[in-house]
Amino acid sequence: MKQAYRATTMGPHGMITSPHYLASQAGVNVLQNGGNAIEAAIAAASTIAVVYPHMNSIGGDNFWLIYNANTKEMKALNSSGRAGENATISTYKRQQMSKIPARGFLSANTVPGAVAGWDRAYQYSKEQLKGTYPWKRLLQSAIDYAKNGFAVTPSQEYWTKVNINVNDTEFRFLQRFEEFSRVFLKADGSLYNRGDLMKQLDLAQTLEAIADEGSDVFYKGAIAQQIVKDLQENGGILTLDDFKYHTSDWVDPISVDYRGLTAYNLPPNTQGMASLSILNILNNLDLSTIKEGSTEYYHLLVEATKLAFADRDKWLTDPEFVDIPLGDLLSKSHGMNLAQQINKDFSQVMNKQLDPKGDTVWFGVVDNDGNAVSFIQSIYHDFGSGIIPKNTGVLLQNRGSFFSLDENHVNCLEPNKRTFHTLNPAMLLDGNALRLVYGTMGGEGQPQTQAALVTRIIDYEFDIQAAIEAPRWLYGRTWGAGSNNLKMEARIPQEIVQSLQDLGHDIEVVEKFTDVMGHAGAILVDSRSNIKLAGADPRGDGAAIGY
Repeated sequence: MKQAYRATTMGPHGMITSPHYLASQAGVNVLQNGGNAIEAAIAAASTIAVVYPHMNSIGGDNFWLIYNANTKEMKALNSSGRAGENATISTYKRQQMSKIPARGFLSANTVPGAVAGWDRAYQYSKEQLKGTYPWKRLLQSAIDYAKNGFAVTPSQEYWTKVNINVNDTEFRFLQRFEEFSRVFLKADGSLYNRGDLMKQLDLAQTLEAIADEGSDVFYKGAIAQQIVKDLQENGGILTLDDFKYHTSDWVDPISVDYRGLTAYNLPPNTQGMASLSILNILNNLDLSTIKEGSTEYYHLLVEATKLAFADRDKWLTDPEFVDIPLGDLLSKSHGMNLAQQINKDFSQVMNKQLDPKGDTVWFGVVDNDGNAVSFIQSIYHDFGSGIIPKNTGVLLQNRGSFFSLDENHVNCLEPNKRTFHTLNPAMLLDGNALRLVYGTMGGEGQPQTQAALVTRIIDYEFDIQAAIEAPRWLYGRTWGAGSNNLKMEARIPQEIVQSLQDLGHDIEVVEKFTDVMGHAGAILVDSRSNIKLAGADPRGDGAAIGY
């Protein structure tokens, strides 16, 4: 069994892992006081939206995968926002734009679904899991940190520095937005450094209103009115009706077989189909004959990723606008056909230029009754759109900038449409029994890291923490790059890197532990003892906490 730098966390009752220790503490506090997995997830989600603002916000979206231990049912909740009623291709082309801006008021063209997601899951908790935790109490940790302050993490310091030190008005230089500068920089314009106390008083007031009045105040009340007012005064396009008619929807989860287990994920408009497709391909390959960490291991997983992404990029968008043949794409026969296309002797060249951008938080929760949540919340790019409507403290996402302005593109912009989403939380069941809750942030990296976790935990029986810490890779490209490459952490031996280059992979060696690979986490339930075993990613600022 592979050894880890830090110990796997174990607990007989409940467990949470998240990329920020304060969010984990908020969640485990709910579990210890009799709350269920959904209630703990809401406490953690609201807290991390305050203390990890460069990665997520209540101005973003979230997705839920929920396991009901009593009914053995898997539920999936899509709380991503739709494009506004005025979000049309012509709206942008009239302004001589060939693509939607990555930042600014016109990038905030989809309704933030996060708060509605908390509410919808909370109602399910009360109705199906006998939840009794008061809504207002679940938000108290978040309110306290917003009002009284929290310590800035190294991650927040780093990404703030990145976003203000590059004079690039397409992606960076976010201090040009007045409210961003006021909230995320000190009064003299300097950075908050790691360990500095940061407060977000406007956000505290917004959270207090949500705690007192429920999610309606965000979508139909004073907060919605203030957000829309500020957007429209600055050329934005969202309307009060866009907020009023937002819905978070229960959807049917999708699944594939993997080594006799069932892997679950979210359906489109998420890329859960790609994450499952990779496993569906690998299910046809005998990894017991392949050494983990070998040239062949990395090569096969990268090649499987390319094939899964080709299907994804051909089809993925809002299924209400396009009939996506999910049954065919995730069928055993299709997985077998794709597996047969992998050539062990050379790397396949993909024409599609991938972009692995995506700043997100994933966390997992399992409660004392065995109910579980796999959860993702995101604002897309680090600091999202960069826009904070005055007097709200709400950092708005720029997820809608991923829409295409090409009317023939599968993910073209249309009013009331949900865009292609990288977010996809995951679980594995053994029959009807919960086995593994897992996921990561990281855009294009999410399906790849999910495959790394599953193969290392299920096929190679890694210790949970060791599986999370093990060297990772990322196939894709970053801003400004002209072609795809394969990023590999420097802990991967040079001889393996050279062997992969000999197969045709264009490799860039990156830091030994880099958050470019995302912040992953996992909770394994021991079928014999019911002990929960969990880990948190040293690439982030998180912790796994059990009791």
